[in-house]
Amino acid sequence: MLEDWEHGGFGLYIHWPFCQAKCPYCDFNSHVVAKIDQAAWQSAYLGEIDRIGAQTQGRILKSVFFGGGTPSMMDPDLVDAILTKVRATWSMANNIEITLEANPTSVEAGRFAGYRDAGVNRVSMGIQALNDADLRALGRLHTAQEALTAFSTARETFDRVSFDLIYARQGQNLADWRAELNQALSLAIDHLSLYQLTIEDGTAFGNRYAAGKLRGLPNDDVAADMYALTQDICAAANFDCYEVSNHARPGFESIHNQIYWRYGDYAGIGPGAHGRLTLGGDRYATEAPLAPMQWLAQVSKTGNGDSLRCKLSTEDQRSELLLMGMRLREGVLIERIGITENIKINISNLTDLGMVNTSAGRLVVTEKGRPILNAVLRELLAD
Repeated sequence: MLEDWEHGGFGLYIHWPFCQAKCPYCDFNSHVVAKIDQAAWQSAYLGEIDRIGAQTQGRILKSVFFGGGTPSMMDPDLVDAILTKVRATWSMANNIEITLEANPTSVEAGRFAGYRDAGVNRVSMGIQALNDADLRALGRLHTAQEALTAFSTARETFDRVSFDLIYARQGQNLADWRAELNQALSLAIDHLSLYQLTIEDGTAFGNRYAAGKLRGLPNDDVAADMYALTQDICAAANFDCYEVSNHARPGFESIHNQIYWRYGDYAGIGPGAHGRLTLGGDRYATEAPLAPMQWLAQVSKTGNGDSLRCKLSTEDQRSELLLMGMRLREGVLIERIGITENIKINISNLTDLGMVNTSAGRLVVTEKGRPILNAVLRELLAD
């Protein structure tokens, strides 16, 4: 009998916490430093792979994801050492996906061949906008032309390429977004992550917004129209919205992110990395210290990069399964949920409102419900 995590599979996330500069909208665990001892980081990553590998022997690894931060600041030799250790630790799926996040500067694009030779077969590029004025407003260090040149290099180097765009930006209107999205789709692209700009507390944008100095943001109605337009344009281009913010040509969906959304197991290695691991029949949440040097020192001293390993209750697992799985167009297998009487009532109410449906053994958010997914999830999980 399958363990529940096997519905999603097993993946590995490697967090690289460093960036050249901190973008004003970013609330990720990223840091700007003058010097990086890549040999020390290599030792720590390899030690953590050994530790987690010993706990997960016999599993087939479906994906490796280098996230950040800006992993394209990593030396290709460091990526090669990590992937050599990974291959020696786990059996790997025949179609394993090995993704590295990259910024589209000429310096980082110059490392692409080295990453490919190390075993990376997919790159995810943080392009964010296709005009220079908006790139400057977003704090990006590349120009639109640099982005297009780096994308072309990536397309020649890797089997699969994705890039991110942010919409509902300052001063952006519906016609602007239509033109930019059509430009993106005209490239030889197979996967797009399309995110509405959100203003997060604790970021530079968050501070400006609180002070009334972040002007020109589209209102909620315009942002909703941009979301609807995104769905229409991508559907016409055969880019399925397989997850709320992710679109792909058939067969090019992100394997790694589907592990998250299908509530599989994943090991998180690096500062601030989270994981979910099923061990001995129990499911655990793991976390690591946020501060890069604290994590590095802890791994060196104790041989263990976790700051937390907490067993998840049945209720916690149900909530996480729904919060992640309902983002997918395919929804969630009902047999995995463990339907309580309360959730049964909530599903019935949401079905009557046309927000969800149940078919083929799955609970799925409808087209009507997808634009207000967070509200649907709150109602689904309400006591």
